[in-house]
Amino acid sequence: MPLPVIVVNNTRMATHHPERRPAPRNGLVLTGGGARSAYQVGVLKALAELTPAKARCPFPIVTGTSAGAVSAAVLASDPLRFRATVQNLERVWRGFHCDQVFRSDSLTVLRSGLHWLLALMSGGFLAKAPRSLLDNSPLRKLLSERVNFGRIAASIQRGSLDAVALSATGYASARSIAFFDGGPEIAPWERVLHSGERSRLTLDHLMASLAVPFLFPPVQINEQFYGDGAMRQLAPLSPAIHLGADRLLVIGVRALGDRGALTPADYPSSPTPGQIFGFMLDTLFNDQIQADLERLERVNHLAASFRGGGLREVEATIILPSEDLRRIAARHAADLPRSLRTLMRTMGAYNENGTQLMSYLMFEASYTRELISLGYADAMARRADLMRFVEPPPALSPVPDATARAG
Repeated sequence: MPLPVIVVNNTRMATHHPERRPAPRNGLVLTGGGARSAYQVGVLKALAELTPAKARCPFPIVTGTSAGAVSAAVLASDPLRFRATVQNLERVWRGFHCDQVFRSDSLTVLRSGLHWLLALMSGGFLAKAPRSLLDNSPLRKLLSERVNFGRIAASIQRGSLDAVALSATGYASARSIAFFDGGPEIAPWERVLHSGERSRLTLDHLMASLAVPFLFPPVQINEQFYGDGAMRQLAPLSPAIHLGADRLLVIGVRALGDRGALTPADYPSSPTPGQIFGFMLDTLFNDQIQADLERLERVNHLAASFRGGGLREVEATIILPSEDLRRIAARHAADLPRSLRTLMRTMGAYNENGTQLMSYLMFEASYTRELISLGYADAMARRADLMRFVEPPPALSPVPDATARAG
């Protein structure tokens, strides 16, 4: 896939020597995807192996959304030991089980189902509507033990990391908010339906980014409740660009050419609630990034005919799965806990057409390990592209014409 390039208003060019081009600043964009985010860990594993053993993270700017925010926070907490940090991240994902993410024992799932049923039948008089379908308190406990948010701030203060952003969505404001920490030169931003807010990042920011609507409860930060960062995130590349990245690596979780579509023969009858919910999650986590990359390419065509004007270019390389992750999920359906298999059957998602939902909820080692292996293989197949991110930046090179476009 050719590398797309986006052009945005230059806010930093005036601070550089007009006849010299600085080395690009790498930014990492990790999209949401639930259990599918194990694929991103595989790509990071390949990047770590391509990086010198004791080198720092090659991405001074890291942004994450939903499950991608977990990897972003882990990387930002120890950027000086990139390979070791990725190895620790891989170790967790390779040993994942659903009960580390949400309470999946039969009693809890049954109690949750009965709570929903009682609230529905009584109109909310005998039981209030539950905050969510699943209890993700185990995930909060796991992340509290694995992510040191104090070290994120320390990394930025000592200059080993430029900036990190975790995106969430405000239910009251109906805006996508990129909570970021970075150098004092980075200013907050306001755009249509999305903005950047400087914050000292905490576990609450991460849990808010992970709060998939309906599945997990919203998280209160200050006076507002927040949910999954993929909601209302119309421009997923925007936070990294606002934070100063000139070159982006985007790791997605939907196969190239896969738009989540099935043939009419796959739906001989009306879609089940589970199939519809899987379709909604696929839209939530993937459509925005694809649309943003398409806009990026259109802007690039416009930039080709517009010279000067104080514009800068930002390249974006995207790595996507080479295999449909729904098919991989189908191979591991039997590894789901019995309670979750029962829930999937109740929702009409435990069949060949319900694998879309399972592919996002299957936090089981057999599945995550296969996704890690796929991500690693896909990344190594793009070794030449990735080496541009991990090789030491070249010395400043002269720019023959200040208005010329980079290749």
